[in-house]
Amino acid sequence: MKKIDFKILDLFCGAGGMSHGMHKNPHFKTMVALDINKRLAITLQNNMPEVKVIVGDIKDDCVRENIIDLSIKKGVNMIVGGPPCQGYSMKGKKLGLKDPRNFLFIEFLNLVKRLQPEVFVIENVKSLLSTSKGWFKNEINSEIEKLGYHVDVGILKATDFGVPQTRERAIFICCKNKKITLPLPTSNELVTVRDAIYDLAYLNSNEGEFEQDYLNEPNSEYQQMMRENSNKLYNHKASNHASIAVEKLKMIPPEKGKEYLPKELLGKQQFKSTWGRLKWNKPSPTIDTRFDAASNGTNNHPFLHRTITPREAARLQSFDDNYIFYGPKVAVRAQIGNAVPPLMAKAIADKIYEDLITHQSK
Repeated sequence: MKKIDFKILDLFCGAGGMSHGMHKNPHFKTMVALDINKRLAITLQNNMPEVKVIVGDIKDDCVRENIIDLSIKKGVNMIVGGPPCQGYSMKGKKLGLKDPRNFLFIEFLNLVKRLQPEVFVIENVKSLLSTSKGWFKNEINSEIEKLGYHVDVGILKATDFGVPQTRERAIFICCKNKKITLPLPTSNELVTVRDAIYDLAYLNSNEGEFEQDYLNEPNSEYQQMMRENSNKLYNHKASNHASIAVEKLKMIPPEKGKEYLPKELLGKQQFKSTWGRLKWNKPSPTIDTRFDAASNGTNNHPFLHRTITPREAARLQSFDDNYIFYGPKVAVRAQIGNAVPPLMAKAIADKIYEDLITHQSK
């Protein structure tokens, strides 16, 4: 049987969650990656030095031609990415994919047209599929089919793939030769916050270092998996919270929320989840790019008086401990909060390989 190897072009790569996850299947390897933000792309470059990372704007003719030339030279036959799609509203239906706010999506499909990969994967916010009663989803499917690809689309839940987080993403899997269906759940049991970060529960506000030794032994299979091939602990540094924030957190019992704060201390936050603590025996809510702000949603440690650290957030996203995040604080938050959970990406890669091997053997 002919060996199938997928050589990937990762567009809008960010910190590399999609590539990192797909690399967990040995038949997938990212060759070229692109992001417009150097501070985001530097993490992928440092963790996967064999990948040719291009920092630039996909709309720039020189950048685009460079991507195409490199992809051809390196034998790219798969494209992945999450092109921003911001023009999805009832008003946006007048222009559809021609809405200038969706130009990056069109650039993604133009690269598909130029490179003709065997497979490509698009990930995006789940609301893209339901907006305007599915009108935009149908338009995207139509454009993909015009390029000669079979497409399957749906919403994947991170918890179904062993990720301790309730994140959901819209996924399009597109293939030239056959329809590849979205992966079915690979995990029967929920992985919880306790499973993910209990061994890291010892830092207070402003404690920790970029690099340090592990202090505790792993106490779950998930923690053991996260620690594989990692001799040191990175990015486990707590935010330096203002004293008023620490005092507020001291008023909130373990796993509780702002209902325990006096009204005069609530501030202007209107959302129920603000000042919330994570719950040990449940998955985390979606990790966003402000997970280190005590008043921003449910980002606070279950019992310590601080928010989660970048390493704890990375664990909840299913990044291995040996995947190190580089750059200033704001950049690291964006890298982690915007990433595709690697275990979800691995499930997509496994399903693509499984379906094409089955198709090839018939």
